[in-house]
Amino acid sequence: MLKLAGGFARSRSGSMMPLFFLSLVPLITVVGFSVDYTDAVQTRSNMQEALDAATLAITTLPTTTTLPARQQALQDNFVANNGEGTATLVSFNVSANGTVTAQTSASYAMPTDFMTIARIATVPVAVTSGVNKAPALVQATFQVTKVSGYWNKTMKLYGTQFGATTAKPLMEIDYAYNGFGDPKGYGTSNVYTITNNGGANVNTLVQSQVCTTTTVSNFNNLPTGAITQTSGNRKYVTTCVNTMYPANSPGAVIDVSQMGQLYLEMDVPSGNPTVLKSNDPTTSDRLYIGTSATVMPEVAAGQIVDIFSAVPCGATGYQAWEDGGNAVPADVSNADFFYNVTGKCDFNQRPSLTALTQ
Repeated sequence: MLKLAGGFARSRSGSMMPLFFLSLVPLITVVGFSVDYTDAVQTRSNMQEALDAATLAITTLPTTTTLPARQQALQDNFVANNGEGTATLVSFNVSANGTVTAQTSASYAMPTDFMTIARIATVPVAVTSGVNKAPALVQATFQVTKVSGYWNKTMKLYGTQFGATTAKPLMEIDYAYNGFGDPKGYGTSNVYTITNNGGANVNTLVQSQVCTTTTVSNFNNLPTGAITQTSGNRKYVTTCVNTMYPANSPGAVIDVSQMGQLYLEMDVPSGNPTVLKSNDPTTSDRLYIGTSATVMPEVAAGQIVDIFSAVPCGATGYQAWEDGGNAVPADVSNADFFYNVTGKCDFNQRPSLTALTQ
């Protein structure tokens, strides 16, 4: 028996194929496990992207949306973005100031192809996501402070509702020169809110500013707020009277909570150019935006202005237009159309200002 075993050990004949195939088993197993692992990594990456997109999407739903409906929207968006498995809304909160925080998760039992050799039929894949959404502009209140110039002009605020493609006018300020002939030129400005009634726009007057100019021999004992000008030997005094409708009105109060886009347009028929827009990079540099009546930097050339971010939350912002009588860049003192705009911020369905936190 010992001689037989020794002979077998010393033998140099016979086939190596059985031994070769036996050695392939662990090699195939390792390669197979690697393939399944790579699939799991890719699946997890796809799930993370899908969950992030779905989590961002549910922050644009109205605050009246129920948690079950928001959960269904999360799952639907998750699947629509090629997410595998089940997405779960862990938490969703809207604070008193409109800040939104949300936490979500998703899990999937990924079937394996090669790990079944080791009796591993599925591999658990899990991801999490979190978002924080800051309050955004939901209301803007416009009030004229001073308008001048020999050219009549009109400024309008346009808004595009969520899901719509056409912008509609929301607010209008009209200015007409009084023709007195003073160097700067003043006149009457009327501010209107615009509502749509049966397809027709209806203007409602909320402020009227009437500026009257006279010549005087000196600038003594002038009324508060009087505007003085001098041309040669002539002295001019302009006084402006504001009338609000109703009397306690703060100005043109515009609800922009349902607007996905906003822009301002200044129409100056006698100007060059005749149309200025905040969302037109070729004319937006004629708009000034600042923190006081004198600190108003000019918008840089070639920019598109985001009105949502240009209006401060819970504070008054200051804006002005150069209507075309002076070349730009120019100091704000050369502008002709001054107004204040006060912003109110709260939860808003717009997707901007939403940041991933996890």
